[in-house]
Parts: sequence; C-alpha cells; structure tokens
Amino acid sequence: MINIEDFQKIDMRAGTIIAAEINKGARKPAYKLKVDFGDEIGIKNSSAQLTQIYSPADLIGRQVIAVVNFPPIRISQVKSEVLILGAGTAGGVVLLSAERPVENGSKIF
Repeated sequence: MINIEDFQKIDMRAGTIIAAEINKGARKPAYKLKVDFGDEIGIKNSSAQLTQIYSPADLIGRQVIAVVNFPPIRISQVKSEVLILGAGTAGGVVLLSAERPVENGSKIF
C-alpha cells in the first residue's frame, strides 16, 4: 500500500488534446498526441494506446487527465512526456476526464 504522502507526489492535470495521429513505430497500436496543459506546463507529447475505441478525429478537442511528473520515455519516435489516464475495458481504454470542462492545467486532487 502507499500512503497519502506518496499519492500527493503524483501530479495529475487536465489538458486538451490538440493533435492526434497514428504512432506508426509503436509495437502496440497507439496514437501520438499533443496535449495543451496551459501556460504553466505547456504543450506535451504522449503516446497512448487508445486505438480500439477512438479515432484521431474523436480525440482532438477532448479534455483528458494525465500524470505530468513522470520522467519522459521514448516510444518509437515519440518522446512521451505525460501519461494519459484511462480505464481498461473489454472494448479498449476509455479516457478519464473531468465531469465538466475545466481550465487546462487544472490540478487533479
């Protein structure tokens, strides 16, 4: 188990997907995403395995929740700087989002 102090180290923020395309080099089907987290954090890249449910057109303009303080990892040609959060289902990953629109960069508690 983790304690509340460990959980509070995770920096989760709301952001809006501004670009989405297939990550052609990924081993598992994935999209290369650009996500706007507002002025403080800026625009970050991510590679996300969302291809079973979402098309690139479905993703652009969608607000998502992401962890923004993990170290970047390289997935094929993409430097994935944030981890987009979703729930695993039999049909694929369903994105997590705020119940209503919030300002990009809003901290998730």
